[in-house]
Amino acid sequence: MSNPAYLYETPLETRVHTVKDVKADAFIALYANHLKKRGRFQLPKWIDYVKTAHAKELAPYDPDWLYIRAAAILRHLYIRPDCGVGGFRKVFSCRQRRGVRPNHTSKASGKIIRYILQQFEEMGLVESDPEKPGRRLTKNGQRELDVIARQCAKPAVASD
Repeated sequence: MSNPAYLYETPLETRVHTVKDVKADAFIALYANHLKKRGRFQLPKWIDYVKTAHAKELAPYDPDWLYIRAAAILRHLYIRPDCGVGGFRKVFSCRQRRGVRPNHTSKASGKIIRYILQQFEEMGLVESDPEKPGRRLTKNGQRELDVIARQCAKPAVASD
């Protein structure tokens, strides 16, 4: 059982090439911050009042929740392409508490997911495939996510 020596000689950031090489929470936080700083992702007027699912009682407390949800959707499209609004409603579903009765699953809001995907289409990061249902990343979208993934790996090396 010999390990290749080149794995120990190369720094970590040279081994990170894609979003799949980075932890999900670190990537989503960094990309959400990137979306907020760029300013191309427009926030709707209804952002303060909307719930994220039918089962929720209140709107999210975090003022940047839409950027975080958008980053999570884009990462999910990178890992599993051809996912549509219905698929994302299942991914972001939550349990609906019904008192003493058993819990049920409640799907996420489709309006929020549809709005995020439309914004990404305007930015040129996501496209809809005419042959398959759902949406997928464009080459520019994949390139942008890979750049953010490499940036995400650099602070992890510096902190060690």
